[in-house]
Amino acid sequence: MYNPHRPPPGPLVQQTNSRLAELLDQVRQEFDNQSGRAGDYEQQLTTQVHEMELVRRKLYELEQAQINIKAKYEEDVARLRHELEARGGPSQNSHLGVPPQSGPSHPPPPSVGHGPSNLFGGIMAGTAAQGGPGLAPPPQDPPQAQGLPPHMAQGPPGLNNPPPGPPGPPSFGGYGGGPSTNGYPQPPQPTASPGPRGRGRGPPGPATPQQNQAAPYPGSPQVPRPTPPPGHAQSLALQAAAQAMPSVGNVLAEIDPDTAPQHLKREGPDWYAVFNPRIRRLLDVDLVHNLIHTSVVCCVRFSLDGRFVATGCNRSAQIFDVDSGQMVALLQDNSLGDEGDLYIRSVCFSPDGKYLATGAEDKVIRVWDIASRQIKTEFRGHDQDIYSLDYARNGRLIASGSGDRTVRLWDVETGQQAMSLLIDDGVTTVAISPDNRYVAAGSLDKSVRVWDTSTGFLVERLEGEAGHKDSVYSVAFAPNGKDLVSGSLDKTIKMWELATAPRMIPGQGPRGGKCIKTFEGHRDFVLSVALTPDGQWVLSGSKDRGVQFWDPNTGTAHLMLQGHKNSVISVAPSPTGKLFATGSGDLRARIWK
Repeated sequence: MYNPHRPPPGPLVQQTNSRLAELLDQVRQEFDNQSGRAGDYEQQLTTQVHEMELVRRKLYELEQAQINIKAKYEEDVARLRHELEARGGPSQNSHLGVPPQSGPSHPPPPSVGHGPSNLFGGIMAGTAAQGGPGLAPPPQDPPQAQGLPPHMAQGPPGLNNPPPGPPGPPSFGGYGGGPSTNGYPQPPQPTASPGPRGRGRGPPGPATPQQNQAAPYPGSPQVPRPTPPPGHAQSLALQAAAQAMPSVGNVLAEIDPDTAPQHLKREGPDWYAVFNPRIRRLLDVDLVHNLIHTSVVCCVRFSLDGRFVATGCNRSAQIFDVDSGQMVALLQDNSLGDEGDLYIRSVCFSPDGKYLATGAEDKVIRVWDIASRQIKTEFRGHDQDIYSLDYARNGRLIASGSGDRTVRLWDVETGQQAMSLLIDDGVTTVAISPDNRYVAAGSLDKSVRVWDTSTGFLVERLEGEAGHKDSVYSVAFAPNGKDLVSGSLDKTIKMWELATAPRMIPGQGPRGGKCIKTFEGHRDFVLSVALTPDGQWVLSGSKDRGVQFWDPNTGTAHLMLQGHKNSVISVAPSPTGKLFATGSGDLRARIWK
């Protein structure tokens, strides 16, 4: 109600009202400005969404075009093959290097390549479906002559080729002649020329299969040549040899063993080694045991005491006595039946040697009691094939890597999963550090990751300009626990120095590790790497069929060993030194000294 006796507002009230109106005007103006900016942002967002939709449509069109091109290519290939056979030309199988149906059959290799459920397709030799040659025929000498029991004398009548994985990068055809799908031209096989020992052998290199005759069991009769002492005479000999040999650098596969001087090579009945002519010879090598299997040998691993070596192949793992070469245990899960292939990709002994863990394509980790030949524990949880296992030195944890993009840690005592670590792409290899503090993994995304096993924190991601340019297929810790080596499909090996106190940097991820050495010299994919127990040598196995020994300090290749007739899928040094083992797509594992 209006009060005529109320005095008019004073100057202070008028000033306050004026200030309040001014502030309201500023708020209104700021609101209008922000509304305009929001409109601009909304328009930009709409434009970007429209551009992304255009990109998506373009990718879809490119994918459809690729599918059409592939279908037309396959149709043309089928038509040309039909015409070739109609004209009396070679059949499809003979063209691909596969023996005719009337000849002896042998199992195809497990696939070793890209793809979420088929990481390893075609690393060894391709099949007819992959457009590459088949495996080298199994040796003709019976397994009993190689120290195997009678029930291992004959393999299964035939193994089906593993089904291809989802579409992805092309598979990698094998060496040995015939077309390849990996983009590397396959040279024709040269006519064998007599070597210095009267044996036929073509020029060395990854495309030349070595001798088909098996080495006499248990090893080469040749006596290793002792390393001459350093001195003036040796220096002169090395200088003369270096001048006579081509400038091969680290590519020891360029050395022709038929023309190399005797002191730069070492030969067995079906294998040879060449030594770098530009450095003093520090190594020698000889074959100890030749272990014939009935399928591709996917993995080899020594027990911690060095007395036994385990191998993994199709449906079974085997344990051999290192001294005698005799098989002492055959581990096979008979509850699975015998239909189809089931390759065991990784094996590892418990530190006390009582148990053997196996990882297979059925996504199950089995821990075997070796004495009873029975399964002690099964770990289930992976959604894809298991490609790698490692047992912690304390015996408490098993690490596993799978195509499902996870690294998992399993508690051996409780039988439960302790940790699951998710990454961006399929995991091909895992390794636990000697002090049990870290687990490292290599992936198809070209990187190496290192986690803390107690917290699950990512402490290192090794990649970048100095990193690998293709998928990482093998990692191994150095005995000091501070260095790490990795092998990749980019044909290189890298040594990494981990930070002394790795830590997470917010917003940037882990930093601290660095590449301190790159080893170049393999002619094809590096599939397996390891360090000797004394840390003095890095050894590697490759799709080029070779095994090489490297000086970790200089990155120089000292020795190249050629003996397997297919990809060297796995290499493992004995923890006691002096010996190492290799597993290959040629159905053999070998123990060397």
